[in-house]
Amino acid sequence: MSGEDQIDSSDDVLKLAPEQANELLARGKAEIQSGKFAAARELLQRLLADYPNHSEALYFISVALRLEEDLDGALASLQKLIDIEPNYGRAWQERGHILTARNDKAGAKAAFQRAVGHNSSLVASWRMLAELTDRQLEQKAYEYFTDQFQRLAALPPELLGVRNMMEEGKLAKAEHLCRVFLQQHPKNIEGMRLLADLGVKTQVLDDAEFILESALVYEPDNRLVRFDYMNVLYKRQKFELSMIQAQILLDAEPENSTYRFAYANQCVAVGRFEEALVLYDEFVAADPSSVPAHLLRGHALKTVGRVDDAVQAYRSVYRAKPDFGDAFWSLANLKTYRFEAAEIDQMRASQQADETSVEDKIHLSFALGKAMEDNQDYQSAAAYYLSGNELKNAQTQYDKDRMTFKLAQQKEFCTASLFKNFGDAGCPASDPIFIVGLPRAGSTLLEQILASHSMIDGTLELNNIPAIAHRLNGRRTVNDEPRYPKILNQLTPEMAQKLGQGYIDETQIHREGGQFFIDKMPNNFRDIGLIKMILPNAKVIDARRHPMSCCFSGFKQLFFEGQEFTYGLEEIGTYYRGYVELMDHWDEVLPGFVLRVQHEDVVDELETQVRRMLDFCGLAFEQSCVDFHENKRSVRTPSAEQVRQPIFRTALDAWQNYEPWLDPLKEALGEDVRRQFQIV
Repeated sequence: MSGEDQIDSSDDVLKLAPEQANELLARGKAEIQSGKFAAARELLQRLLADYPNHSEALYFISVALRLEEDLDGALASLQKLIDIEPNYGRAWQERGHILTARNDKAGAKAAFQRAVGHNSSLVASWRMLAELTDRQLEQKAYEYFTDQFQRLAALPPELLGVRNMMEEGKLAKAEHLCRVFLQQHPKNIEGMRLLADLGVKTQVLDDAEFILESALVYEPDNRLVRFDYMNVLYKRQKFELSMIQAQILLDAEPENSTYRFAYANQCVAVGRFEEALVLYDEFVAADPSSVPAHLLRGHALKTVGRVDDAVQAYRSVYRAKPDFGDAFWSLANLKTYRFEAAEIDQMRASQQADETSVEDKIHLSFALGKAMEDNQDYQSAAAYYLSGNELKNAQTQYDKDRMTFKLAQQKEFCTASLFKNFGDAGCPASDPIFIVGLPRAGSTLLEQILASHSMIDGTLELNNIPAIAHRLNGRRTVNDEPRYPKILNQLTPEMAQKLGQGYIDETQIHREGGQFFIDKMPNNFRDIGLIKMILPNAKVIDARRHPMSCCFSGFKQLFFEGQEFTYGLEEIGTYYRGYVELMDHWDEVLPGFVLRVQHEDVVDELETQVRRMLDFCGLAFEQSCVDFHENKRSVRTPSAEQVRQPIFRTALDAWQNYEPWLDPLKEALGEDVRRQFQIV
């Protein structure tokens, strides 16, 4: 039977195969282009019979109904799509077209603004925004909309297609189309910028850096390229180099507010906080309603310990934009802040409002969870934490089975014989002290303790080791067979020495003269085998915390980026179990290379554990490590305010208040972990 015959047969046939669904969609779109709207709807309805949430089918049915002038039907079809995918930009654009046809200009303008908020490549939305804006009353807005429209309209159709695919998350298709275009137009700067942006979105940052370096060779005065290059260098934590690019841009246009703002952000990256704060103060004075300026100013103030000033900065954010969730989450993330009743009411109203964006609802949910927890209303807190995590998990699309597979690969290929045969052939530097584990396991506390020693510098959660692992893996799609860590069997002593020395050189910018420095990227536990091969004299400390305490603390934390495994109880429990199993493997194949420090032991017997860590690092005891809370160093993690206080026990058993909702976590941890920690 042909595919078409199968599609046209009776209702009792099997569900349409994906390729048949795609065929129906293509035929429906073709009928719309031919003006046969009823025929298009019939085809698309047949598709929806088997795939009722098919976003493109719902979208094109709405288009067909609008073109038939059935505006009520079009809106009804579209509303179902928006309910399913509220971030689908083209749905909001189509709503704008329908409301325009109804002569609802205010509603149409709001819809087009939502559309470009979700997909900034929608040319028609920018054009309509310009048309719907009164040039006399809103000159700046009109000029902005017109500029965006003209920029996009000037792009080759292929690149506009690439942009739309990127906005809709179709990154593999976008990259393929962009590379095909650049093969034909190898020096097209906009094509190179898009390909670099794809590299950023897929975490292939070395490719993005190389592409933008090449683009600057072709057009050294292209400031858009240089701005992108600065941002990629920043993401690669090459802060000294990104600062140079920021300075070049600022020298070229000293009054350009975008460049001045970028320069301030680079100042924060290299630790020049006072200079950054002067600039943030300037932005706030010029525009008291500037949300980004208040927010980043607050972050800088928090980092240097000016907490009261940070609170005022965050409050200024929500005064400027009442539904801006990150303002409230930033207050909650201070850990020591207590919300006022009026703030809680404002958060609740915004969190429930239809017009509040998903991103803001996520931030508000986590902030409300913290507020309810402080009020000891644990049932409400649990509801908000669960809601925020559900929304965030839908965004991340984290695959716990894929992560379990990646951890198992480390155990399969990083064997005792591999390390025995390789020996200590890597870079001999003993400078790094790696603190690994799970986030919220007490790693910031250990860093603060060790960084209070006269010979140790605290730095950041450095991305260098994951970047090395990524380069060894090569360019791979998610479902491709990985090269890393299997490729470690092919690592030569010369390569290992070069990689280790490269790590030492690249991290130099974060150091302040100490003989040793701390890299506290928690995810480095996945790559301890790599660390051993390229830096055999490094020290590794495993920050371990009770699984329920650690996992629940991670579950209620909204991270700036990464740590996608924390946004589901089953996900984080599975991850913790995999972490324990992999750490057991490292203990077996690399005995003595890792020191395990239990957070609860640090709380109960601080000086004993301090001495134990310093002995492991080969350093003499210093009282300043016990008095770590007196250290005024900048701290950039969520635990910043907590580690500026003497050690406390209050958070150790906080998870028990939420035990009625944590069964999925307990189950995911597995029998061995539950037995070890007597979790019932």
